[in-house]
Amino acid sequence: MENVKNESTNQKALSQSESGGLLDKWFKLSAHGTTVKTELVAGLTTFITMAYIIFVNPNIMAASGMDAGAVFVATCIGAAVATLFMGLYANWPVGLAPGMGLNAFFAFTVVGEMGYSWEIALGAVFWSGVIFTAMSFWKIREWVLDSIPESLRYAMTAGVGLFLGLIGLKTAGIVVESPATLVTLGDFTKPSALLAAVCFLIISILVHRKVFGAVLIGVLSVTLIGLFMGIVEFNGIFAMPPSIEPTFLKLDIMGALDIGMITVILAFLFVNMFDTAGTLMGVAERANLRRPDGSIEGLKKSLKADSASSVIGTFVGCPPVTSYVESAAGVAAGGRTGLTAITVALLFLLSMFLAPLAGMIPPYATAGALIFVAFAMMSSLAKIEWDDFTEMAPAAVTALMMPLTFSIANGIAMGFVTYTVLKMATGHPRDVSLSVYALSAIFIAKFVFM
Repeated sequence: MENVKNESTNQKALSQSESGGLLDKWFKLSAHGTTVKTELVAGLTTFITMAYIIFVNPNIMAASGMDAGAVFVATCIGAAVATLFMGLYANWPVGLAPGMGLNAFFAFTVVGEMGYSWEIALGAVFWSGVIFTAMSFWKIREWVLDSIPESLRYAMTAGVGLFLGLIGLKTAGIVVESPATLVTLGDFTKPSALLAAVCFLIISILVHRKVFGAVLIGVLSVTLIGLFMGIVEFNGIFAMPPSIEPTFLKLDIMGALDIGMITVILAFLFVNMFDTAGTLMGVAERANLRRPDGSIEGLKKSLKADSASSVIGTFVGCPPVTSYVESAAGVAAGGRTGLTAITVALLFLLSMFLAPLAGMIPPYATAGALIFVAFAMMSSLAKIEWDDFTEMAPAAVTALMMPLTFSIANGIAMGFVTYTVLKMATGHPRDVSLSVYALSAIFIAKFVFM
């Protein structure tokens, strides 16, 4: 009997060894100084820090007329497929999901202000993803990234943050319309404004105390408060996923080729490209993926995986899918390989059964998260050369015009034109790259003829 028991134990150990050996061989765990357990814990950590997107994205995209239930499933599937691709192809510990900022631009500007249908807006996301993917296979991507001034890159991130902040404040009722002053302070006696502010404060305090999952905790906390106050209806937590049919393969690729969509496609492209590059470089540093010669292991593959994900996401109904900076939390927990990303992907798939919970999340909870993300993105302003007016002014124009014109595309366009004109007029035309000259000409034509 004891021999049988020992044999069973040995077989179990052998099976675990072979399983670990297969994972080690595929993901190069030993070479990266990590283990299966560490990678699984890191994946869980990354997922918890970015899981808020499955609740926030449907609320935002529903403003464009898309079915919230279908968008919820699309968010889970788009994030899972993209993250799975990143893990298996690039072997990077990075989670991907629909990008904050660009989803708001999609819903509130392209559809809400410009009047395009959400199907055409998805088509624009498709084309921006195709261009980004094509650029990732040649050196065009490096050329564009290197030729765009750093001040404008940082300003784009900050501007998207300001844009998100305005949407969050408006949704919460903290900032309201005023005929006399355009905008004014809202009424904090209303639950939506007060609870959105509470959500923002909870998230900020938890982030400062380095509590992972802070955004998710904040969103769920104020939802629970609303439940006790009777302003949120309990619909359950688990259920079969809603149908994805309302958004599946509904993108209008040809409709997005309208000449008026050029700046929209460029806005999706540039914000996604610069955000992705910054996130992946940051994760690479934390994950010790930089080689002795200065190159970064798997960077080209990770960029290809990220760019292709935006194209794939449009088929299910996602705005641009991008790498999440929250992946750094998983790296801090020891994640070093694609096994971390695989774990994140599987958790996103399981999240599809949380549809009733997602449907309970009120707009004020989403607004609190948006305001926090907005302030986090605005930190990039610190990296701008404020002592050089020809760098500072275009950056300020870029950042400020995004919320004030309610358009990321307009902010980028006006920033590029301002940069080109100031550099030429102050005797520094060589500071302007060929690509910036070309883009400025396109933007000027857009302002004059459209």
